Amino acid sequence: MKDVIRIGCFAAFWGDRPSAVQDILDGADVDYLVADYLSEITMALLARTRAKDPEAGYVADAVTTIVPVLGQVAERGIKVVVNAGALNPVACARALRAAVAEAGLSLRVAAVEGDDLLPRAVEVLAASPTDMVTGAVVPAGPSSLNAYLGARPIATALAAGADVVVTGRCVDAAVVLGPLMHEFGWKDDEYDLLSAGSLVGHIVECGPQCTGGNVTDWADVPGWENMGYPLAECFPDGTAVITKPAGTGGLVTPATVGEQVLYEIGDPGAYLMADVTCDWREVRLEQDGPDRVRVAGARGRAATTTYKVTATYVQGYRALTTAMFAGVGAAGKARRMAEALLTRTARIARDRELGALSETSVEIVGAGDIMGFERDDTATEAVVKIGVTGPDKATLEVFAREFAGFALVAQGMTGMFAGRPRVAPVFAVHHLRADKASTPVTVLLDDERATVEIAPGDPDAVTGTPVLDEAVPAVDGQEVPLLRIATGRSGDKGNLANIGLIARRPEFTPVLAEQVTAERIAAHFAHVLHGGVRRWALPGMSAINIVLDEVLGGTGGTSTLRYDPQGKSYAAMLLTMPVRVPAGLLDSGPLESGLLDSGLLP
Repeated sequence: MKDVIRIGCFAAFWGDRPSAVQDILDGADVDYLVADYLSEITMALLARTRAKDPEAGYVADAVTTIVPVLGQVAERGIKVVVNAGALNPVACARALRAAVAEAGLSLRVAAVEGDDLLPRAVEVLAASPTDMVTGAVVPAGPSSLNAYLGARPIATALAAGADVVVTGRCVDAAVVLGPLMHEFGWKDDEYDLLSAGSLVGHIVECGPQCTGGNVTDWADVPGWENMGYPLAECFPDGTAVITKPAGTGGLVTPATVGEQVLYEIGDPGAYLMADVTCDWREVRLEQDGPDRVRVAGARGRAATTTYKVTATYVQGYRALTTAMFAGVGAAGKARRMAEALLTRTARIARDRELGALSETSVEIVGAGDIMGFERDDTATEAVVKIGVTGPDKATLEVFAREFAGFALVAQGMTGMFAGRPRVAPVFAVHHLRADKASTPVTVLLDDERATVEIAPGDPDAVTGTPVLDEAVPAVDGQEVPLLRIATGRSGDKGNLANIGLIARRPEFTPVLAEQVTAERIAAHFAHVLHGGVRRWALPGMSAINIVLDEVLGGTGGTSTLRYDPQGKSYAAMLLTMPVRVPAGLLDSGPLESGLLDSGLLP
C-alpha cells in the first residue's frame, strides 16, 4: 500500500475547459486523473441525443480532452476515472479504447454499467414512488432514469486491472473514493474512511471552486486567467491535503476549501451517499503551507439500502431572452416592453387558437427585482430578462418572433446579441429511491462482464439530524453587513437552494446561530421563497448550513424561468443582511480580507 495517493481533478462539468488536464500534468505528479462531467441538465440533454442515436448519450468532450494526453498517462502510469459515460458508458469506453489502439498503447478501459434504470422503468415506478423533495408521486414516462451508483464498482474495475474507468451516473465524489478504496484497501464497513474519501471527492469535484473560484473574498485570489484545478494528496487514515499545480493561479486556504465543503450538502450530519452516510459537522481545515490545506475530521455511518435515482422528463417548452436599456427611465421602459411583449404574444396565440402560456417571468436587473428590493423603475441602467413556458411550441415561437420588433417601440432597447430567443424543451426532474438489492451493477473489461458485489446498506440508517434551534437576535452591538463576519457559498438541489456560511473567526459563530435565523432568512428571500428554511451547525468549521425549500421555481434549474436558476448568487445576497456584533468583537483582530478593504463594497 502506498503512503499517499495524489489525485487531480481536470473537469467539473460538460463544457469545462480542456486545457486543465495539461496544467495538472505539467505542474504536478499525480497517480490519478478524475473528472465529474454530469448534472441533471446534462443527463436530460444526453437523453435526447441517445434517443436519436443509440451510440450517443455520453460526454464526447471527455474523449477529446483525454485522447491528446493518453501518451503521457501511459508513460507515467497514471490512471483515469471519469463519469463521462452518462447514459452510455459502454460506447464512451469503446471510443476511448479505439483511441488507445490508434495511439499504439496498451491501456485497458473499463465501463461500469447498472445505473440506467430506464429499461426497468415500469418496474421501478410500479409502486408509485414519491419524489424525495416534494413528496408527490413520480410520473410515468421518463426520458432518463438513472441511479447514483457508489464507488465500489470503480474500485472493482481498478482491481481487475483497468487503467481507465468510465462510469455512467454515480455519486460525484465516487470518482475519488473509488481509487482510494482500491489503493488503501478500505472496506465497505469502514464508514469514517469512506466518509473522509467522499469528502475529498466532494471538495475537488467542482474543479477550481476549491482553489479560489466562486469564493466570497474574490479580490484576494490571483490568476483568474490561469486558475489551478485541484490536487488532493490522500493518506490511508482518511486525511488529505488540498493543493493545486505549480505555476497556476488561484488560492488554497481554509476559506476557499471550506466554502466548497458546504456546497450543496444539505444536512451536514447526514449527507447521503451510495457507500456511506457522511457526517461532516466536525470537519477541520488547517493551513499546511502556501496553497495547501489539510482536511480531517469526517465521520460516517452505514448507507441506506437504496440508491438515489434521478428521473428526467420533457415537459413542454421554454424560451428566455434579455435586452439592455440605459439612460433616463431605463428600468421603466424595460418593464413596459416586457409586459407589452407578453400581452402581444397572448393575444396572437388566442387569435390563432394556439395554447396559452403556462408561466411567464419578468426580472429587471438594476431595478431591485433580483435582490427583492423595493422596485425602482427610475434606474438609468437595466437589463430585462423575459421568460415563458408552455405546452404549445407554436405559441413560444410567436414570443420569439415578436421580441426583436420592440426595438422599434421601446427607446434605447439594445444589446440583443443572442438574436431571436430559442425555443427549447423544458426538462422536469424528479428524485426517488430504488433498492440496491434489485439494481445489479457490472464492470465490462476486455469484453468480459463481472458482477460487482454491493454492500446492502442498513435499513435503519439515520437519514437526518436535528436542525439548529432558533434564537432571539441580539439587539445591542454594532450593526454591520453579514459579509463583515462571514463568507458563504450557494447552489441548488432541484427546487431547493443551499447556502453555507462560515464565520470569519470562531468568535463570530454565535452571531450566525443567533441572528441569521430561519425567520430572518425567509424574510430576506420573501420575493422568491415559497417553502420553509432549515439550518444546521458545523462546529468544526465555525459554520452553519442553510436549505431554502421551494425557492428556485419549477423543479429547479432545468425548468425554472429565473435569471439565477441554480441559486448561485444567493449566498452573496444573504451576505448583505445586517447583523449586530457585540461591542469590541470586530476590533479583536484583523479579518484578513482584501475584499473588505478594497473599496469595492458599499
